[in-house]
Amino acid sequence: MIYLHRFSLPSEGAELHFLTDSRENRRTCYTSRYPFGIFFGREVPTLELEPVTILCGGNGSGKTTVLNLMGEKLSLRRGTVFNRSSFFGDYLDLCRAETAPAFRDAREHSRVITSDDVFDYLLDLRYMNENIDHRRRELLAEYADARYAKFQMRSMEDIDRLRQVVDAQRRTGSRYVRDRVMNDVVEKSNGESAFAFFTKEIQEGGLYLLDEPENSLSPQLQRELCSFLEDSARFYRCQFVISTHSPFLLAMKGAKIYDLDSVPVRPCPWTELEHVRTYWKFFHEHESEFED
Repeated sequence: MIYLHRFSLPSEGAELHFLTDSRENRRTCYTSRYPFGIFFGREVPTLELEPVTILCGGNGSGKTTVLNLMGEKLSLRRGTVFNRSSFFGDYLDLCRAETAPAFRDAREHSRVITSDDVFDYLLDLRYMNENIDHRRRELLAEYADARYAKFQMRSMEDIDRLRQVVDAQRRTGSRYVRDRVMNDVVEKSNGESAFAFFTKEIQEGGLYLLDEPENSLSPQLQRELCSFLEDSARFYRCQFVISTHSPFLLAMKGAKIYDLDSVPVRPCPWTELEHVRTYWKFFHEHESEFED
């Protein structure tokens, strides 16, 4: 499914016209006019988007900037703030986005997901688990007190205490605690929790802008994420625009890849990307070490 058909950045001429406008020359208190100038000299074409489109390039190539511009132009939900100068809105006004009619219904499920969102989720889980550990210790102390208490009911006001004592005497300590503490918090590694975050946040029928989703994921989990995204695009009417360095995600079936390092910026096969070739050369140099 395609909700966002095309996205274009301002031409160099449009940027220069804005920057040389007499009204803007009076704005001398700013040292940065980001994102103006970040794509100068690279001839970025109108991005023609597919169900899966990937933006690839080195650090500083503008991958995240493009995702942020898309997200703001389409007013997509996002969790964390991002770097934007006082000129971001001016630059955004010069960008153009062409959406399909179906995007009106998909907007509710669409969002920007960054590595900061995943990191915040992991911190929330850690905080929750720490509180649950504290609650477990309290419940174990409560269990021991109730199980070995010399209790005699004297009035109806003691009914709750009676129930607690009887319950403790009928159960093991672990069962007593497990039945009272949250059952839906599972202790997982950071990578497993990060993967679970994506499967929870990505729903059917939405446009998702993913900024380096491979962060915190092992190679095996990156492959599993790749399969999950492929299935979501193929069977569940999702569209993805992804910024990534991961060769596992770059090899995604049917993905259209824009190399932001090339001049002009152009679509290319994942096997032609410079950093993928770097991986290939590294493993080729060590090929003999993999032989049985």
